[in-house]
Formats: sequence, C-alpha cells, structure tokens
Amino acid sequence: MFPILATAKVTTLDIIVTITYMALIVGAGCWVGIRHRRKSAASGEAREYFLAGSTLTWPMIGMALFATNISCVHLVSLAQAGFEEGLLQGNFEWMAAFTLVLLAIFFAPFYIRSRIATLPDFLEKRYGRTCRDILAGFSLVSAILIHIGFSLLTGAIVLSGLFDINPWVSIVVIAVATAAYVVVGGLMAVVFTETVETVVLLVGAVLITYFSFKFLGGDAGVAGGWSKLMSLLESPQEKQMMSMLRPAGDSSGMPWYAIFLGYPVLGIWYWCADQTIVQRVLGAKDENHARVGPLFAALIKILPVFLFVLPGLMFYAIVKSGSFEDLRILWAEGATRPGLELATGGTWAAIETKEAYTHMIVRLLPSGLTGVMAAALIAALMSTVSGALNSISTLFSYDLWKRFKPETPDHKLVTIGRVAAVCAMLVAIGLVPLLSRYGSIFRGINDIIAHIAPPVTAVFLWGVLWKGASYRGALTTMIGGAITGMLVFATNKLGGESAPAFIRDTNFMMMAFYLFLFCSALLFVSSMLMPKRAGEDPEQLYFKSLGECLAFKGWSGIGNYKFLAVLVIAVMALMTPSGGRPVAALSKRHAQSNPFE
Repeated sequence: MFPILATAKVTTLDIIVTITYMALIVGAGCWVGIRHRRKSAASGEAREYFLAGSTLTWPMIGMALFATNISCVHLVSLAQAGFEEGLLQGNFEWMAAFTLVLLAIFFAPFYIRSRIATLPDFLEKRYGRTCRDILAGFSLVSAILIHIGFSLLTGAIVLSGLFDINPWVSIVVIAVATAAYVVVGGLMAVVFTETVETVVLLVGAVLITYFSFKFLGGDAGVAGGWSKLMSLLESPQEKQMMSMLRPAGDSSGMPWYAIFLGYPVLGIWYWCADQTIVQRVLGAKDENHARVGPLFAALIKILPVFLFVLPGLMFYAIVKSGSFEDLRILWAEGATRPGLELATGGTWAAIETKEAYTHMIVRLLPSGLTGVMAAALIAALMSTVSGALNSISTLFSYDLWKRFKPETPDHKLVTIGRVAAVCAMLVAIGLVPLLSRYGSIFRGINDIIAHIAPPVTAVFLWGVLWKGASYRGALTTMIGGAITGMLVFATNKLGGESAPAFIRDTNFMMMAFYLFLFCSALLFVSSMLMPKRAGEDPEQLYFKSLGECLAFKGWSGIGNYKFLAVLVIAVMALMTPSGGRPVAALSKRHAQSNPFE
C-alpha cells in the first residue's frame, strides 16, 4: 500500500532536526493553549476553547487559513500534478484567491455579526434546525475523510519513504502528537502552531524549489535552470505543461472554461462554507480582522504555484535529462500523462507518480537538509489535521451534543469535544487503506468535492444574496442535491462504459457546475412554491442590496478591506497574462527561451 524507497538516506542530524521540531511544536502548542485558557474566562470556557475567545487577529487568521489548506496532501499531490500535467492544477491555488475575496466581502460579516460558533449554527439562523443538522453531519464526514484521512495517507507515503520506517508507525506518531496539543489547547493552540508551521512549511518549499532549479541548471546554477527547463519541454504535449489555461479538447480534460465555471462551486464550499477552514474567521477579534485575514491569505496563495507545482514540473525535466541512472520517464502508448520507472536490481518497474515528491527530497537536497524538509512536511500535515480536529470537536459539541442536552455545562462540553476529536482521529486512521487506492490524490479529492459541494454552495451563496431563499427550499435543495450528486458519482464510477454518455464524458469541474445549476434551480423553485413562513430568519441574515456588503467602513489606509480586495483581484489578474503562463510572465529576463512568448 505504501512505497518504501530503497534510496532513502537520512543522517543523524536529519533525525535530530525532525524529532526536535515535533517536540517543540507539541510543547509550544500545549503551553499556549493552557496559558490562554487560564488567562480569561470572560466569554465562557467553551468559547475560549473552541473559538479562542474571539481574539484572533488578521495575521494569525490569514496564516492559519493558508496552513490549514496547505497540507501534506498539497505538497505531495501538487508535485505529482506538476510532474504529470505541468502548471494546470495551479488554477486551484490561484482561483482560491477570488473565493477568499468572497469570504471577506459577503460571508464574514454575517458570520461575525451573528456570533455563531459553527457554520451549521449559521444555517439554522438563516434557514432552520434541520439544515443545521444536515450540514453538521456532512462537515464531520468531510473533515474526517478529506482533511484528516488524505493528510495521514500522504504523510505516510513521504515519511515512510524518507526514513524507511513502517508507514503505520509514522501515522500513529503524527496522530498522537497532533491530537495532544489540540485536545489540550483548543483553537488558540491550533492557530499558534499553524502560524509557526506556515513559516517552516514555506522555508522547506523554498529549499526544494531552489535546489530543483540549481540541479537542473548544472554549472549555470539557478539562473540556468529555467532555460534548461524550456529546452527539455520539446513535444507539443510537453510544451502545453507551461500553460495553466488549456484549450477545449485538451488531453487533461480540464479546459479553461471548466476552471472558470466549475472552480467557484468547489471554492465557495471549501473557503466559505467548510467548518475546518472558516473556524479561523469565526474566532476573529472583530469584523475588520475577519475581513482582512482572508484577504491576507489570498495574497499568500500566489506562492503555491511556484513552490509546490513548479518543482514537480522541474523534476519531470530533471528525470528526462537523464540525471538519474535508476529513474526514467515512462510515456505509455496512448497515455495522456507521463509515468515513472525505477530500476531495482537491473530491472525497470513502473512506480506511482505520487512518490515524486519523496524522490525530490532524497535526490535533490544535500545531506542535513532532509530533516528540515521532513519538518516542513510534518508542519503541513499537523496544521491541517489539527484544524480539522478542532472543528470536529466544535461541531460535535455545539451542533450535535448540545442539541439533545442543551443544559450541558461548558466544562463538560469541552471534555466531550476532546473525546470527539480522539474518536475522529481513530476513524480517519482506519480509512487510510481505502483512500490509498486513488492514483492521483489531488484529482481524487476534487472529484469527490465536485459531487458533494454544489448543494452546500447553493444554499450558502443564495442564502446571503437572496432574501427569498426559504427554510423548506434550502432543505429540499440540500437533500435533493446531495442525493443527485451521490447518484451521479456512483453511476460514473460503477457504471464504466455503460454509464450515460453525459455523465461518463463530462469532466468533474463541469459536472460541479451543472450540479450547482440544478441545485440553484431547485432552491429557487422550491422557495417560490414553499416561501418563508412567519418568523423565519428573524435576524435577516442576507444583504438587502449588493451595495450593503461594502457599507462597512473598515480600517483607513492600506489596511482597508476594500483596498485589499481590489489589490488581490488586480494582482491575480496580472499574474496570468500570455495565455495563463505565470512563470513566463514573471521571468521576462529569460523570455527568449520561452517558446510561448
């Protein structure tokens, strides 16, 4: 199930660095969490534990949003995507900036003003109790499956390959270490450690990017790496790897229009309606911090294309150049993506491209830095898992337990949340063997999300934009949309060639868009047929007009959320000239080497 690389080579220094980092981050997380809990109990112990007493500032929110999103899943799967498809999957990173703007402008104001503890709580206030229950259950499953399960899987793949240890040992050690400071310290411990882990993660990513360019450039050094990359991408299919926006009919199955139509459906669910992500915003000090934090995260989201996706493409070029005698590119007949072959005992055998990132660490980094990179990977893994565990404990305590036992005191609610976090971790560990069956981790995750996100995106988006969205309409949409999405997914996966052509031939991004249109129509029609009842949505959690979303004055100067929102949009628009070739746009010095200019 897990690869163990024969080439794994770590020094004593690497092991010391890795163990020291884990000990320090767990100890610091526990200390900060306990110190914060003792410092103030003004808002109640439960709110202190689950939402850090609503004291989070914009830098902490922004870095925590970024760290929770960028997990081992991203480091491993984006490198795999870069190796197989070039910069294409970078769209998921840059398009996220626009949905973070939506979070700051449209959603954060209602979340903060209504003083909710969870997003299901918001749905209850906007629609009704049953909508809250459905979203709570859905959020628990998605947190365990996507945020924890896949993170543990990719962590096991990399760490077992680096240190030549049993993958289950690495899973258990990471699980216990992460659960320790989450259970003890709550959200404040999570956000503090995520801030530290973001820095460590970025340092590690910069190292692997630097040494990729240096290795490929040879005697010409880092500067020569870019020119060498361009010269090695020879065939039309290889040259297309430099483009993020692909034409219709592209072999990737993800043309430009699928990105622009499908990603917002996935992005609004992930960045604006997923408890694991949005919980950082719910713990904001005030509305200004809640708005600016996501915009700060949007600016940081520029980095993953260069630090996570591009190195995978660089490694493709390195392997193609023949730098390694025991590793080579495999282009099977009729294949749309390259594979990898490893020579063991004189025999060539195909290996999974998800192992590419581990090979990069082992083969490109000089001795002593493997431990730093391992620490960065552990940082990414722990930040995502810790955020998911805290969200699970909050959801279970507030949205499930407290519904049936509303008289539960705060101190017992915290204990229940801790038990829920431990149980969720155990379930996620048990799911790892099943999740390991996916070939491309990144596509697998987004394929699942594409079929379950549309109803949630529809009820949240139209819920804040349209006052006519009713409780019965939202309930019909959530149930009907979920069933439809599951049926389409099951038909596609189980039906094979016998599945209807529309389902079989539609890529998952366009399917997400079509399902969103269906859910939106279902919400509008059912809300018209079953309009709001008297007393429904008493807090009027929707914008009376589009101008109302910008009525909040905010801070003056460059810290104003309106200025920052425009800045984010302008920067992201400037990043993709020349047909979506961002690296070329930022590297005019080497433009003569780029065949696309």
